[in-house]
Amino acid sequence: MKIQAILSFLLTAVIQQAVAQQPLYMPLNIKQAYEKGTRNESGAPGQKYWQNHADYNIQVSFAPETNRVAGAETIIYTNNSQDTLKEINFKVFPNLYQKGNIHAMPISPDDLTDGVVIKNFRANGAEILIPKTLGTNMPVFIPALAPGKQLRLELDFSYILNENTHIRTGSIDTGAYFIAYFFPRIAVYDDINGWDRVPYTGITEFYNDFCDFHVAITAPGDYAAWATGDLVNGQEVYQPKILQRIAQAEKSDKIMFVIDSADVSGRKITKNRNSNTWRFEAKNVTDFAFALSNHYLWQASGVEVDPRTKRRTRVDAVFNPEHADYFEVAGFARATVKHMSYTFPRWPYPYSHETVFDGLDQMEYPMMVNDNPLNNKAQAIELTDHEIFHTMFPFYMGINETIYAWMDEGWATIGEWVISPLIDSTIVDDYGMLPYNNIAGKFQDLPIMSPSNQLSDAYMTNSYPKPGLGYLYVKDMLGDSLFLKALHHYITQWNGKHPQPYDFFNCMNAGAGRNMNWFWKSWFFDNGYPDQGIATVKQNIDQCTVVVESKGTKPVPVDIAVTFDDGSVKKYHRSIACWEHGEKQVEIAFTAAHKIKQVVLGDTWDADINKADNIYTAPNN
Repeated sequence: MKIQAILSFLLTAVIQQAVAQQPLYMPLNIKQAYEKGTRNESGAPGQKYWQNHADYNIQVSFAPETNRVAGAETIIYTNNSQDTLKEINFKVFPNLYQKGNIHAMPISPDDLTDGVVIKNFRANGAEILIPKTLGTNMPVFIPALAPGKQLRLELDFSYILNENTHIRTGSIDTGAYFIAYFFPRIAVYDDINGWDRVPYTGITEFYNDFCDFHVAITAPGDYAAWATGDLVNGQEVYQPKILQRIAQAEKSDKIMFVIDSADVSGRKITKNRNSNTWRFEAKNVTDFAFALSNHYLWQASGVEVDPRTKRRTRVDAVFNPEHADYFEVAGFARATVKHMSYTFPRWPYPYSHETVFDGLDQMEYPMMVNDNPLNNKAQAIELTDHEIFHTMFPFYMGINETIYAWMDEGWATIGEWVISPLIDSTIVDDYGMLPYNNIAGKFQDLPIMSPSNQLSDAYMTNSYPKPGLGYLYVKDMLGDSLFLKALHHYITQWNGKHPQPYDFFNCMNAGAGRNMNWFWKSWFFDNGYPDQGIATVKQNIDQCTVVVESKGTKPVPVDIAVTFDDGSVKKYHRSIACWEHGEKQVEIAFTAAHKIKQVVLGDTWDADINKADNIYTAPNN
């Protein structure tokens, strides 16, 4: 080579290496956590990492005739931080329905209330002034709580459950209720932002500490209860035959009825009392929810989720028999739990049960799902596996959904894309692709790293398809084996804790043994849009080349389907790695015995804002 060519080559190599290894922008509050040693640039928790803990003992009752939820709770709160706390912030989520509060979703005037009533508030036995709520936040001044010390808090609470507006929780019909976010809880105090004070307005979801729950639920005697955690007093509330069926279902791979229509009509499900109290225990979970019904059927089955320990998970579908689609939901749910354990993310399902309850929403909770019925089978499968996939993200991983919705919804989206066709091979799940292609590159289209609670138009695309595509593209680039190795490294480091985006990026880099900052920066941090087009198609006897041009600024895999004049079709693929060094064109070369008739660029999950230049037709066709 001439010296000019050599210098040009070396300069290009240096630029390409700099592009690939460029650091990610880090806000000051995140950077300070790394400087304090609570987090580590390797992706692992720092030597000084901490998180606080609460042990909840809750007695709650529900009166269907009035929709009144009333309870008492005792909280033992442990301050594991390095700070002395003089204030505790509570989350009072039912105040979403309090008159005068801000809500970002429409609420029926009939559901507006005076909010949660709190009485008998005590700290270490001493009565304290009933604090005022600020929307869904309730800051409480407390005696100084030093690092490593505990505080005992007690209070009574009550409110009226929403009946006409069902936002994740509320009345379903006369005799069925899904009750979540019902108890005042201590907000997260973390090493990034201190107290979580972001108000709940109905769109953004939740951020909770890992806690232990001991919950007693009192309901009328003809109601059954399902909840987060394990039922510890089944003999006190169920008829013996129901208990026998539960035990049988847990051991069986077949789906069976625990409660059938004859049981419902004969009223032979629960112990014959005016009321029953159901006691559930759940350890190291981020939330607690429960459901009640006096007329729902219950199907269940077990599945071995860990071949090493032979541990099994019971999978339930609890539903109104008028909803025909729900007779298949137990099968969809069981298949999801099995595929999550053995295929993707190939991690043993972490909880003892997963209960899908026939409700009026599409929402997840630890060990519980509140899903509306659907007439379309494919949609029912996609909804079921999407919500159950949330078991890993956010619940097992303790993600801050309020600010980083993409860290859980994006995973549920790719989980839905991967698992749905495994349940039904006819499904091609392109959920979210059309909305993203429509918004990409417009002024409403903000980077994924934008805080979720600051978004409006971009909330859906930034939370679901965009991050789902990011994960899918990395999975494709690394291959399943290396991708799962990196993902398992992330899960191992952070399950039961509170990972932030940089912990995820750094863990994936470390687990894969590959610096992927070029992609994280382009796809998650930068503005831009995906746009590819066919630049040229050439064929010289049997030698063919197709040149694909990147007209946008976000890297997307390259997929082309080539149709030849004999009717045969061949597909060619390049992962996002083909754009790693800032390339603007990619050449795909191949041999062919027949003439090219047509070339089509793009696949189901190849985002592209302009598909007009994605088809080439040979001139003589």
